[in-house]
Amino acid sequence: MNRASFRRLVVVLAATVGVAACGADAVSPLPVQPPGPTRSTPTASATSSIPTIPTPSGSPSRPPPTSARPVAAPPAPTRTRGTPRTTPPPTDATPACQGAVRYDLPLAETEIELLKSLCFATGAVLRIQGIGPGLVTVDRPELVSQHYEAGVVDIRFVRPGTVDVTIPKDDREHTITVVVR
Repeated sequence: MNRASFRRLVVVLAATVGVAACGADAVSPLPVQPPGPTRSTPTASATSSIPTIPTPSGSPSRPPPTSARPVAAPPAPTRTRGTPRTTPPPTDATPACQGAVRYDLPLAETEIELLKSLCFATGAVLRIQGIGPGLVTVDRPELVSQHYEAGVVDIRFVRPGTVDVTIPKDDREHTITVVVR
């Protein structure tokens, strides 16, 4: 086999391998910017040339990139369908409203008259400690799941809404308004 035949064979094989490696689906090439003119930058030891990419005419204040690789364009802004959400999701805590937490309320250590309202996310639990069975009531039982065991009442808030929790203490009934998001 002479040199010319060998070159043709290599070209045919390279083309065949290139086509076979592409697969069945055609893929468009990635956009590449052509290399721009080079500039010389003095360094401490020697002068070297660093290829630069020309900046678009629309942004003259943008400095040239420091590497020779092309810079990818930032992704285009996308539009969301519908109205944007202005409030955080229910499980996130906000400064005025706590998340899906367990809030312990020990009646022996708490000045309950000072506690007028609370705000929780759906799934939070109000744990009232030191009270008898059947004494704690709620005005909207469809929004909560209530459980009593060993002097502790657990009220889990399962749906958003406003619930008034009534707790008897010292021959008075104290109502705590709980907002559930």
